[in-house]
Amino acid sequence: MFQQLKDNGVRTVMDLVSSDLEMIARKCSLSYKALVAVRRVLLAQFSSFAVNGADLYEELKSSSAILSTGSKRQGGSVPPSLDKLLDGGLYTGEVMELTGSPGSGKTQVCLRIAANVSKSLKQGVLYIDSTGGFTATRLLQLLQGRTEAEEGQVGALQRIQVTRVFDAYKLLDVLHEFRSTVAQEQVISASAPVKILVVDSVSAVICPLLGSRQPDGMALMMHVARELKMLAKELGVAVVVTNHVTRDASSGQIKPALGRSWSFVPSTRVLLENSKESCGKTSGCRIASLTKSPRQPVGIQVDLDLENWEPAEDVC
Repeated sequence: MFQQLKDNGVRTVMDLVSSDLEMIARKCSLSYKALVAVRRVLLAQFSSFAVNGADLYEELKSSSAILSTGSKRQGGSVPPSLDKLLDGGLYTGEVMELTGSPGSGKTQVCLRIAANVSKSLKQGVLYIDSTGGFTATRLLQLLQGRTEAEEGQVGALQRIQVTRVFDAYKLLDVLHEFRSTVAQEQVISASAPVKILVVDSVSAVICPLLGSRQPDGMALMMHVARELKMLAKELGVAVVVTNHVTRDASSGQIKPALGRSWSFVPSTRVLLENSKESCGKTSGCRIASLTKSPRQPVGIQVDLDLENWEPAEDVC
């Protein structure tokens, strides 16, 4: 049957399901009932079927988790936190992007998120550093500020896996390896599965590939974007990426780098800016503005104090 179909120009599934079966039956001298049966099997195997919203919502509730960033509101006199801005925290299955100019605190926020997820939530973190901004000393300082117990500090450090990449090809290699390792159910971290994937920064490895001299740069960027979104969705991890900002030539306003095509990748975007008029005018003050969100109104702002992210834990 299949050879007869090929000889008469029916070579793909689409060719068969979109053709007039009576005409094909006459041309190929095949049974009409047999062709109908084959088409039904193909449609059942390859077609997508509608799913109602209630089922999708139930699937979302059962497969998603909200991970606290560690930035919590402490008392009525303290402004709302990053968790409040994100409607509870980081959502697994989604990509959250931190944007801002150099020195705006993107890496510091990533380090604090990693420290909290590892120490308080006892979950693993994969931290991909593409700028050289990650320092184990700084991470240890953050953990020491949360607990004086050396055993707790060591355990938290062991749950954070760090890898350095300096081009997009190496980034893709790391993402593919991460997917393969999880698929094989091997141990990613010392004591917990990875629930947070941090890429600091994605623009550092992609921007050099964009432009007229790099015709494949856009395709490579979208390859990275697809991998990040698929990892988040399929493996149930929360992805955090950082991106720098540029200034719009016409309006003069700042905007995230990597262009419009990349803007569809993150589900949530937060802009970090320096602030000299809040948090007691300390050097760690930042303004976090919500510029994209599927749950919250865009434009919400909170004051962040990177030097006092949250109180230290009691030592028993």
